[in-house]
Amino acid sequence: MKTFFRRCDPEGRGTRGRIAGGPIALVVLLALIASAGSAFPQEKGAAALPGGGGAGGRRMLEPGAVAPGFTLKDISGEAFDFEAEKTRSPFLLVFFSIFCEPCRRELAAAQRLHDKYRDAGWRVVAVSLDGVPLGYAVAGFVRQEGYAFRVLVDELDARDTFRAADLFGVAEIPSTFVIEKGGRIAFGRKGPTTTEELEKFMQPARKP
Repeated sequence: MKTFFRRCDPEGRGTRGRIAGGPIALVVLLALIASAGSAFPQEKGAAALPGGGGAGGRRMLEPGAVAPGFTLKDISGEAFDFEAEKTRSPFLLVFFSIFCEPCRRELAAAQRLHDKYRDAGWRVVAVSLDGVPLGYAVAGFVRQEGYAFRVLVDELDARDTFRAADLFGVAEIPSTFVIEKGGRIAFGRKGPTTTEELEKFMQPARKP
């Protein structure tokens, strides 16, 4: 079974993300060897990447658009229905890969925001684009880093497109969205963001 991840390009120069060091690197390499057909993940839709288009010509969703619904399993195998959940809470949504070094910094910022704003009703969800075959490697990465927010694993549908990432037009990782309660996108960015940028859109929902 194929696994895919999108371009990891922190400075817009077409560079590739490196596998982070430490024990997780060995887990990832073993998982890659175990993946049928290839010892390395193949990049999907590379021709569509320049200019920011997603797979199949989709563009990244912009502020004001309604975030699409999707259902994925988290790293524990429990289903998560975003269509239902977005009516209950505002969300910080991060698309990432364990192969992407800038994603580690993005997720660390997401953890800080999770700690700061969860009592105000905000929820943080991260979506891995590493594929279901690497789900246990993603779970190991999450445990190693100590992330306390929900982590989902995106998967390919019958048309060979991601069930969540392609709906949002994600063509680079990390990609981050701030989504208001009800589903309207307040902020979207491909590539790294800063905590300060994200907080500008999250502060209005804080409790007094």
